[in-house]
Amino acid sequence: MTIITRRLCVLLLAAATALTAARAQEAPPQLTLEECITRAMKRNLDLEIQRYNPDIARNAIDAARAEFDPTVSLTATRSFTQQPGALSALDGSASPTSESTTTRLALNQRVATGATVGLSTQLNRSASNSSFTTLNPAYNADFTLSVNQPLLRGSGLAINRTAIHRNEIGLARANLDYKVGALNVIQRTEDAYSNLVFAREQIEVRKFSLALAEKLHDEARTRRDTGVATDLDVFQAGVGVANARRGVILARQSVRDSEEALLALIGQFELEGPLGPVRFTEFGEALPVLASSLNLAKQNQPDYLSTQAGIEQLRLDLNLAKDATLPTLGVGGALGYNGRQGNAGDAYRQIPDREGYTWQVNLSLSVPVGFRGDKARYRQSLATLGREQTRLRLIEQNIEVQVRAAVRAVETNFESVKISAQARELSTKQYELEKARFDAGLSTSRRVLEAQNDLEAARINELQAKVSLRTSLAALHRIEGSSLQRYAVTLPY
Repeated sequence: MTIITRRLCVLLLAAATALTAARAQEAPPQLTLEECITRAMKRNLDLEIQRYNPDIARNAIDAARAEFDPTVSLTATRSFTQQPGALSALDGSASPTSESTTTRLALNQRVATGATVGLSTQLNRSASNSSFTTLNPAYNADFTLSVNQPLLRGSGLAINRTAIHRNEIGLARANLDYKVGALNVIQRTEDAYSNLVFAREQIEVRKFSLALAEKLHDEARTRRDTGVATDLDVFQAGVGVANARRGVILARQSVRDSEEALLALIGQFELEGPLGPVRFTEFGEALPVLASSLNLAKQNQPDYLSTQAGIEQLRLDLNLAKDATLPTLGVGGALGYNGRQGNAGDAYRQIPDREGYTWQVNLSLSVPVGFRGDKARYRQSLATLGREQTRLRLIEQNIEVQVRAAVRAVETNFESVKISAQARELSTKQYELEKARFDAGLSTSRRVLEAQNDLEAARINELQAKVSLRTSLAALHRIEGSSLQRYAVTLPY
């Protein structure tokens, strides 16, 4: 009989080992926080949306630069006229007719000084039935160079390249905004991971409490049957079992909610995906130093840097508004050479002889009376700039307040973790002593349940303290802008 029992134990042990190995193969591998951050950076939908913004801003720069691209234009016109009769003998025909075909090719370009430079050529063919026409048909060809330069409003490199500079700053701000999104996703992922660890650890605490409650209930019934305990002890133990079961049900719901919250951050439509075991890593880093954290925040905080860049854009807008308060004064000129022959080729070959030419000089001035609208827009730009400069100081002040609060939170939660661990150890001893008194008939099930509830609360408080420590660290790293370096995240922009 002993041999059979031993063999049966060996077989059961082998079966249990095989079952454990099979479950280990089926179970997903451990999921680390670093893996979650990597997945979130690649697959988070919020970040995917924000990836478009730098591309949009980059195309805005190209659109602004396109204002200085040359423009080629080609026009062709043909006309025919027939008079009902001659007005005089000089018409050269009883029924005068004339036709004309004009083709013009032009190249125009705006340059950074605000000037517009044009180079054009025109070929005109004209013919009539007049007997007095020397060349019939006649070809007129010309080349013309023209320049128009504003002298006050719209003049200068700085004013005319404002749109380009503004959009270049816009690209930098789009990159900073993307960095903001990345930092936010990292912090949310850290928090979601910590919450999942808490939820899974909490359900184990709840299950342990349920097991203790069921054991106490069984012992209370046994003691009642032997006359040591009363029905009240059994009822009280039964209430403890019911409350413990409710705690397990709520803990399971919390686990599922936490899993889906993490999956929504690190994947796309994968809410039913498996998540491997998660755990808290040991806290081994040094406590933060206020001065260092403040310095990091002011250097790396993308919200602060983006506001600074926005102020630079407003300064450009102010320069444009100031330029708009100037009168419009422009000077221009054109010089052209032409040829006239009986065919197109001869007409163009005659141009280098410079026997036929035209030139012109023009000056224009436009002054709005009072400049009321332009001056009002300048004052608006000035006020907007002042408002944003004040907002920047407010952001700087808020950063300092947030960093101070975040550093204190880390320090407080670090101490809270140590204290809650001590409280959990004391609650464990308290429960063990009270349970021993119950076993010796010196206590009641009610007092054991109270000690058990204290133990459960102490264990959950310890878990919550660990979560609070990690969420406060995540918040501090978000304010410092150092989360990217901590997880070796390289942004695409």
